[in-house]
This record gives sequence, structure tokens and C-alpha cells, in this order.
Amino acid sequence: MIQSDHLRAAIVTGGTTGIGLACAHKLLSTGHRVAVFSQNNEKVDKAYSELARAFGDHRVHAATVDIRNHEAVNLFFKEVTSLWEPPQVLVCNAGWSPKPNGKRTEFSRITPNEWNDTLSVNLTGAMVCCQLAAPAMSAAGFGRIIFIGSIAARTMPRIAGTSYVVSKSALAGLSRALVGEYGGTGITVNTVAPGRILTDMTGPADSIENRAARDRIPIGRLGRPDDVAAVVGFLASDAASFVNGAVIDVNGGEFIPI
Repeated sequence: MIQSDHLRAAIVTGGTTGIGLACAHKLLSTGHRVAVFSQNNEKVDKAYSELARAFGDHRVHAATVDIRNHEAVNLFFKEVTSLWEPPQVLVCNAGWSPKPNGKRTEFSRITPNEWNDTLSVNLTGAMVCCQLAAPAMSAAGFGRIIFIGSIAARTMPRIAGTSYVVSKSALAGLSRALVGEYGGTGITVNTVAPGRILTDMTGPADSIENRAARDRIPIGRLGRPDDVAAVVGFLASDAASFVNGAVIDVNGGEFIPI
């Protein structure tokens, strides 16, 4: 359902596959114009074709951008502003979980390159995007910043490596800082923490890790990208104006905070 005659602009980082692409679909279906980026040309082209075919090319923008390249990210935000308007919704979804040879790196073997690269994508990239989006949101009196966190940042990690866990945990601190910084401006900042969601990153449903996850999830199934996107769609809406600084778990009951 379209919310109003005015189509708000939204940016979804890492929005070409998995959770990010599902979020793009959800935001388009609820009346936004959506710009996505990732660093893979083929995935960008495929996502653009899929979204434009479903919602019209005038409501979709996509580009190949490495979130670690801050100048390129800045140019992307300028493109969106020139094409439509400054984004009023920002979904920080881009993420990377390093698993050399298919397994997480033991803590004692993490290299500075792996550590810095993971934080650059998962944390610094989100910070830079917020810097580019928040001032215009504040000036407009409306903004929705939504971080995609992880169950690995909420409880004892079972699969993810230390670099990933730390980067996703740090988003909570960034969220608190932004809530304090932009209180009273119309901006809300929230985090969605997915559990085991079937995406390219988590691999096939019948992998050892995914079968084990399914067995311990009370609902009895693995999550779908649409499960996360449904919550993101709500947080981006006018109806979520009093939800601020929250962490919303989407994990089928695998982790229940007390």
C-alpha cells in the first residue's frame, strides 16, 4: 500500500541480494523510491532489472559501489539526491563475514587485514552513510535509520567469527550515539537483529550449520529475508515514530532477551 502521494527516497546498502534485496522490495511496495548499491556488477544489474520490472525504473536506482570507498559512497548519495531528493530512509545492510576455507578464523589467527576489512564494511561503512544522510533528515524533520545487526551480537556466537561479532555489536553503540545526537529532529535509529536467515552468506539449507540452527530454533525453520524486511518496512513507516533506539530480534525464538 502506498503511504502517501510523496514517495520518500530510501537507500539500502548491500541491497542487491538476500536481506538487502528483500528490504528494497518491501520499501518499494510501501511507497518509497529505492536506491541500492553493492560492489558486484552482476548482482547490481540483476537486482536493478528485477526491481525496475516490478516497480518501474523511475522508482529504482542501482550502482556498483564499494562501501569501503568513502568517496564513491559520497558520490552515490549525491546521485540519489540529484535524481530524487536526499534519502529519508537509510537501511545499513551491507555486511561481510570472513570465512577463509569456509570456516571462521580462530581468534589467535585473525590478521589485522581481516579485522580492519570487516569493521570497514560492517561498521565504518554504516557510520559514513549515516554522516551523509542524517543532516538532511534532520533538516527535513523526518528520518529513519535502520541497522541490520545480527544474533551473533546479541548472545554467544555459534558460527560467526570475532571480527564479525565485534563489528555488529558496535552498531548498538553507534545507534545510541545517534539517538542522543538527533533527538527531537524526527529521526529514529533502530537495529534489526536477524537470526539464521537463508541467504548467499549463510549457504544452503542442508548445510551442517543450517541443519543445527533449524533444530534449535523453536519455530522449527530457518528465517527468510522477507521475515527481516517486514520489520524494516515497519520501522521505516510513520507508524514507528515512537520506536527509537530499539533492537528487534528476528530469530524465531533462538535468542530471547530477558
